[in-house]
Amino acid sequence: VDRRQRQMCIRDRILTTKPPLMNVSIGNDHAGTKHKLTIVDYLKEKGFNIINHGTDSEESVDYPDFIHPVSIDVKNNTSKLGIIICGSGNGASMSANKHKGIRSALCWNNEICKLAREHNDANILSLPARYVTIKEAFEMIETFIQTPFEGGRHQIRVEKINK
Repeated sequence: VDRRQRQMCIRDRILTTKPPLMNVSIGNDHAGTKHKLTIVDYLKEKGFNIINHGTDSEESVDYPDFIHPVSIDVKNNTSKLGIIICGSGNGASMSANKHKGIRSALCWNNEICKLAREHNDANILSLPARYVTIKEAFEMIETFIQTPFEGGRHQIRVEKINK
């Protein structure tokens, strides 16, 4: 194999190598099942690797059982971000925030979601399935994934949260 062929082979390998998939952990209770199933399909289509800790049933379950594993994944860097879903989003967020280093934000509109990332470095998005449409959830998820933490004056505040 001559030098030109080797260079072409290397170039082809670089062009066909995809960046590693971002892991996103997701958890839900029975009230969030429909949203979760749709969100999982949506994120997979976008190229994300999903770690599903949620129930696929609409039979009543205890949300902490499905939320704590998401927090553990994010805390241990198994996943970069988490999405949790229950009826109001409150119980899920409270459960997630029991873990040191987790900053779960209950969001019901895009502006709150954006601020949660920019100002609070939220690493888990809590969605209230009974109060947001799938379309609104998709918009918030896009915002949550794409919005960076601003740092600066907010960094000190985030460090105080983590104490």
